[in-house]
Amino acid sequence: MKKISILLSSLFIVGMLHAQTTATVAPQAPVGDITKVLDIKETNHDFGKIPYGKPAEYDVLIKNISNDSIKIENVKVGCGCTTPKYQQGQAYAPGETFKVTLGFNGYTEGPFTKYADIFFSNGMSKQVIFTGTGYKVPEQAAPANISIKKMKTSVN
Repeated sequence: MKKISILLSSLFIVGMLHAQTTATVAPQAPVGDITKVLDIKETNHDFGKIPYGKPAEYDVLIKNISNDSIKIENVKVGCGCTTPKYQQGQAYAPGETFKVTLGFNGYTEGPFTKYADIFFSNGMSKQVIFTGTGYKVPEQAAPANISIKKMKTSVN
């Protein structure tokens, strides 16, 4: 019994030592500096105050300042309340300006901060942030006019 436990312990130790060896990882291609390739306008947008439920959107303007064409591979948003519009896979030539439109459905009450990640070819990405404050519009925006009520009752 003692020999079996020693044998099993030594097999376990050999297995653990073998598991500690590092696996070779393929080197990743270096990701370029996005500021040398793209000029992105308004990466932090403030909608200000928007009425509850009123959709709002804004355009993120992007200019290709490199010598190669670039593509938008994907746009991932933080939640379902944000809708991106863009031309996926279309190549944009050097010097060309293009846009990503970010729409917000407005169904938030109070301050909000939303994120969208734009992924470009060559492994580059940029996060865009937009903020604002949603407010509910009162059902009766103005106080009741007592004179009109009196006129209505006197006619009947």
